[in-house]
Amino acid sequence: MAAITKDTIIGDILDMDQGTAPFFLAMGMHCLGCPASRGESLEEACMVHGVNADKLVGEINGYLANK
Repeated sequence: MAAITKDTIIGDILDMDQGTAPFFLAMGMHCLGCPASRGESLEEACMVHGVNADKLVGEINGYLANK
């Protein structure tokens, strides 16, 4: 499975593995099915929600690597 980056689109991450949804829900991104949220990059979503993008990238990549 490919590693994600800050430029990866949220919808692509969710399509890769729906088990990543809790990471987004935890940061306050509750409308994961909305076209707008699915089309944002991980970095854009982090900026809106006040989350450190580098930290989230590491957490999600760690989750994906341990599957």
